[in-house]
Amino acid sequence: MRIPDIWIVSDARSDDALEPAMKRMPRGSGLIFRHYHLPDAERRLRFDALARIARKQGHAAVLSGSAKQAKAWGADGAYGPAGLIGCGPALLRLVTVHSLKEIAQAHRARADAILLSPVFPTRSHPGAAALGPVRFWLLARHAQVPVVALGGMNPHRAKCLSARKWAAIDSFLR
Repeated sequence: MRIPDIWIVSDARSDDALEPAMKRMPRGSGLIFRHYHLPDAERRLRFDALARIARKQGHAAVLSGSAKQAKAWGADGAYGPAGLIGCGPALLRLVTVHSLKEIAQAHRARADAILLSPVFPTRSHPGAAALGPVRFWLLARHAQVPVVALGGMNPHRAKCLSARKWAAIDSFLR
């Protein structure tokens, strides 16, 4: 599967805006479904509903969870840290990374792409240290797979960063 250039990442505060946002995104983008706030049964139902909408728009639907869980839920891929993603069936593997050590772990986990974050300050992790553009690119150059910029991203920042692949939560809520 081709790695989409643009991703929307779900969370509790974005739920109401997800459906219209996915309809505005360019065809062939992707949804990373997190929704950790929901109990398992409700989370599954919400994933199924959003995955149908995503696929209708030509988007990939990736589940935050193990590869085994993603396969069982009919997701196009799994998203999470290398230790969670590394085992299980073959499908799209998006691994979250924040350091050079985690990039190496992502490679060992057979990542298809890494989400390197946080590039900029973000409301999802208030007060967390951001990488900034220079550190982002210093780390990204070590990746052997596509790098998706995450953390405070929006179309303007993606363009300024020269990041072809990027993901966001808040940017799509407007």
